[in-house]
Amino acid sequence: MYDSFGTPRPRTVEPGEYPVWDEALALVNHDLSAHLPDRGPLRLVALPAWPEESADDGHAAEHVYVALPDGRWHGNDLPPDAGAEPGTALAAVAEAAQDTVLECLWQVWPVCAEHRLGMHPGQEDGQAVWSCAGGNDEREPGHVQAPVGKLEESYRSRRERRKQRKENKQSKQNQRG
Repeated sequence: MYDSFGTPRPRTVEPGEYPVWDEALALVNHDLSAHLPDRGPLRLVALPAWPEESADDGHAAEHVYVALPDGRWHGNDLPPDAGAEPGTALAAVAEAAQDTVLECLWQVWPVCAEHRLGMHPGQEDGQAVWSCAGGNDEREPGHVQAPVGKLEESYRSRRERRKQRKENKQSKQNQRG
């Protein structure tokens, strides 16, 4: 589990080892595949705790990260206490996934369809959500785009509304002309 320099090598986390994080990652992967289908699903990898860390200090036996299919990751490990509650776990996994995609692929994800800005995970009413900071003026305030795992549905509904507005506008122009 260690390389020749004494640095631990990550291991792939097997399904079921961290069931709450597995479920959270499945939802995040749904959002990822809807917008970056060529990237493949993210996965969990783990590194052993450093020798100076001990369980009685509040450290886990290992550190778990959200990684690309090839095993690369970026950012902090998932907080051990975040796995206790599904909403908190989902927000933590979404944030870790976003860090990995941004830093390893140099790609902003997810992007607000309305403002073309990167969104951030957060929690609203105990639910993990993707939030947009909004546009450049007060007429375009920040908003919650969608719950994590349901990003595709929100994009589809926005596209449908935009298409309907365009059709209505063309219809009005045709009635005038």
